Amino acid sequence: MTDEVLLEARGLTKSFGEFVAVDGIDVLVRRGEAFGFLGPNGAGKSSTMRMVGCVSPVTGGRLRILGLDPAVDGAAIRARLGVCPQQDMLDEDLSVEENLWVYGRFFGLSRREVRARTDELLEFAQLTDRRHDRVEPLSGGMKRRLTIARALVNNPEVLLLDEPTTGLDPQARHVLWDRLYRLKREGVTLIITTHYMDEAEQLCDRLVVMDHGRIVAEGSPRELIEAYSTREVVELRFEDEQQERHLGSVEALAERVEALPDRLLVYTADGDDTLAALHGRGVRPLSALVRRSTLEDVFLHLTGRSLVD
Repeated sequence: MTDEVLLEARGLTKSFGEFVAVDGIDVLVRRGEAFGFLGPNGAGKSSTMRMVGCVSPVTGGRLRILGLDPAVDGAAIRARLGVCPQQDMLDEDLSVEENLWVYGRFFGLSRREVRARTDELLEFAQLTDRRHDRVEPLSGGMKRRLTIARALVNNPEVLLLDEPTTGLDPQARHVLWDRLYRLKREGVTLIITTHYMDEAEQLCDRLVVMDHGRIVAEGSPRELIEAYSTREVVELRFEDEQQERHLGSVEALAERVEALPDRLLVYTADGDDTLAALHGRGVRPLSALVRRSTLEDVFLHLTGRSLVD
């Protein structure tokens, strides 16, 4: 990562009539960084990405990408970007390699350049042995890797990934994470939207948490956990109607307690010490789990547990 700023947004706003999807956010992304937009559905992540991808005009504020103004230099910016949308928009009637050939020709690459680039990207995406297969019968993980390979055909400086692993099984997600980690090590700047906490912790150097179009927190995953949670969390489960009876004793020994229908989440610096103190007070849960605090704890603390439609 360098100090060169590739994305700068100041007071960035996006409105659709009376609805404000992005409400005056400030963002800086530096070359070589993996930067994440984390938030629930409807938080404004995808609207932000569409403005960064120069396919949706800015309503208000300042936006510069690669030092250029998307309102004036949209085509020049798009030529230097790679975009992996939420949905795999592949041509399922073509073969795997033909999807790359066609996309490469859109960027003006010669046939020789396209074929050489296709060989590189098929190896990168672990699809070399499927190059002649039609896209339609491929698994979801293979299609996702092909979509990312296609987004890299023009050797982009910045790769935009909108919910890159949605719908994938755990094995496919980890393969994709490995591919993205390799890209970052090769110097490609990654800008990612996701609502998977483990994904954000694995991939992002820094991230912002968005809610209702605004940024509510910013930092590295570790910085956010230190600022908005505790080192450890104890999950306590009780017999029916015992949880409420013990709530006061638990709250007296913790920095914060969150009561859920099926368990208590006890936020504390030392889970084992807290559990021992609870036992000393006669609190005997059916089960107790001590775990480290995660980005998911931060996310739910900042954005709440209610569903957003």
